[in-house]
Amino acid sequence: MKNYSEQSVVCPHCGHNIKITLDTSGGSQEFYDECPACCNAIHLNMEVDELHKTINLFIDADDEQIF
Repeated sequence: MKNYSEQSVVCPHCGHNIKITLDTSGGSQEFYDECPACCNAIHLNMEVDELHKTINLFIDADDEQIF
């Protein structure tokens, strides 16, 4: 599997399309990025499935998380 993948995502706050580069070399990760249009934090949860060679990316606003 390639270590880098570019993905187009939609900001959950304002709907702006954003292109992000995902680094899968560290395996599954949870991180935050900032929308360049509205400057709100975007929560990203990346799950790397080495067996099926897929990347699952889950996106939500910080206030939508279930604790």
